[in-house]
Amino acid sequence: MKVHFITSDDQRVDAEGADGDSLLRIAQAAGMPLEGTCEGQMACSTCHVIVASEWFDRLPQASEEEEDMLDLAAGARRTSRLSCQIVLREELDGLTVTIPVESHDMSR
Repeated sequence: MKVHFITSDDQRVDAEGADGDSLLRIAQAAGMPLEGTCEGQMACSTCHVIVASEWFDRLPQASEEEEDMLDLAAGARRTSRLSCQIVLREELDGLTVTIPVESHDMSR
């Protein structure tokens, strides 16, 4: 299934994923600057993305732990989510997310 990333300089990067894949892993494989320091344990917000408004309500609701981490994310917005907590499924084919301008992968 397809995922569309909008970079901080408004470039669209299309990526492919499979049912059950983490959005963070797909983003990293596509070269997006999402560090994911805690490797999906919700102990950081370095995988923060902004979900396109038309897709936001299709996602499962964020947990309280995820909301707490999003409170710490630079540039967080109403449709912000941690990409490590978004698991692809068929109804998310075509998902579009924006990489915040504040995102930097310090491991590169």
